[in-house]
Amino acid sequence: MTDSAAATAIPVDPTTSRPLLVDAPTPKAPYPIFAKGPVEQGFQRGSKELGIPTANLPQAGADHICEAAGSRSGIYYGWASVGAETTVYPMVMSVGWNPYYKNEKRTAEVHIIHKFDKDFYGDELRVIVAGYIRDEKNYTSLDDLILDINTDIKVAEHSLARPDYLALKSHAFLSPSPSTGA
Repeated sequence: MTDSAAATAIPVDPTTSRPLLVDAPTPKAPYPIFAKGPVEQGFQRGSKELGIPTANLPQAGADHICEAAGSRSGIYYGWASVGAETTVYPMVMSVGWNPYYKNEKRTAEVHIIHKFDKDFYGDELRVIVAGYIRDEKNYTSLDDLILDINTDIKVAEHSLARPDYLALKSHAFLSPSPSTGA
């Protein structure tokens, strides 16, 4: 392999053999997609069953993201902020029906890649969807689902590290609204 080929090689997750970079070096339409709403209580699966807590957007947020992305259910990545907090964190988000759990309605479940000490139900969640990782799929085991989610997190972190995606982190949309107390 030449030096230039090695420099442009896309890193691959050794456990799943999935590429750790998705999308073009710059966000392409329909991205970025902007959504916000109060954090709603979900099915309590994220933190309890999966060890990967999520903050759920209202149904209108899930519908907006899916429609803006061409009715494409799946796993997305981007940036998120919550409540009066000014810190912006990377996130991965499942938008769809979660076939493993056989959801009866589409949901938008955001995993903010940060460990929080408290829940923030009712606080405003603001997300900028920067791109798409993969289609949602059904799993034969909970372990396979958890493995794929953890790979999605790595993909988001790698993909967001590129300059044009990193620039979205400072977008004014992610700042707290005056009504959140900031």
